Amino acid sequence: MFERLSLMENRYDQLSQFLCDPEVVSDPNLLRTYAKEQSDLQETVETFRSLKAVQDQLNDAKAMLQEKLDDDMKEFVRAEIEQLQSEVEALQDRLQILLLPKDPNDDKNVFVEIRAAAGGEEAALFAGTLLRMYTRFAEDQGWKTQMIDAHYTDMGGFREVTLSIQGQGAFSKLKYESGTHRVQRVPVTESGGRIHTSTATVAVLPEVEEVEVDVQEKDIRIDTFCSTGPGGQSVNTTQSAVRITHMPTGIVVSCQDEKSQLKNREKAMKVLRARLFEKFQREQQEEQAAARKNQVGTGDRSERIRTYNFPQSRVTDHRIGMTLHKLEQVLAGDLNEIIHGLIVADRASMLETAAEA
Repeated sequence: MFERLSLMENRYDQLSQFLCDPEVVSDPNLLRTYAKEQSDLQETVETFRSLKAVQDQLNDAKAMLQEKLDDDMKEFVRAEIEQLQSEVEALQDRLQILLLPKDPNDDKNVFVEIRAAAGGEEAALFAGTLLRMYTRFAEDQGWKTQMIDAHYTDMGGFREVTLSIQGQGAFSKLKYESGTHRVQRVPVTESGGRIHTSTATVAVLPEVEEVEVDVQEKDIRIDTFCSTGPGGQSVNTTQSAVRITHMPTGIVVSCQDEKSQLKNREKAMKVLRARLFEKFQREQQEEQAAARKNQVGTGDRSERIRTYNFPQSRVTDHRIGMTLHKLEQVLAGDLNEIIHGLIVADRASMLETAAEA
């Protein structure tokens, strides 16, 4: 581990020199590449340097203990050694986590697709609840959100809605949200006061560049139509909304957010590339599933991952067995505790897999 960390530290210092080179500074693409690489290394290198400094202090303290000291001084040095040993262990644990393989998509923007599933109109209203939850979480993180496409129901719910979230590390935090979300509550459509169970599915897709997924013009069919709003009424009279069908896979995406047909086409193509990327990744992950048998969730939309119980004001994430009695706060966008728990569990699973390898 230390040999690998030393190589990373040397590379970090080399990148610092590159970033001061006038030829690099004058080349925006190269400058961005080197700056990104150094930024990715920074936390690991700084932690490694902290570890070396603490280890030096620990060695000095152990050497001091061998000298002629009075009893009080010996007790003081022993206490310092114990404290420094704890710091060394904590830094070593932190480095183990930092050296785990990083998901290359973690820094990417995302598309969040929410679909009403079992439960009819109540499921569509729940899809709207989830949309507001993710929008507020994104706002708290300082990220930008934009509606890409929405298919409303008569009561203001969503059969399907796609949200774009743009911000540093968006995928790293939201990727655990993919799956089936279940709600237990008395629907507004229920006159007898009975509790119903409904579901909505969530898919979180990283935004990908054209070079990552090549979509051939001959493989797509593009249709245009008038944008619609809640209740199905037309938003405008021009056919600005765009629907793109990827014929080899049957994937269909649409966008009606912009008044410009060209802009809607550009956004729909981004969503299409994201869906194709997810499809290819999922197929690859299925082949490698044995290597991560203890992973936190599969990201499959058919997997029930969380329950929102209104009568008990309870939220339960079934993958890690976490239950919080703060339903209102969670639905208002306070997902930090749940997401932190999922990240910790995922890293623990990766450490266990690495130890078995």
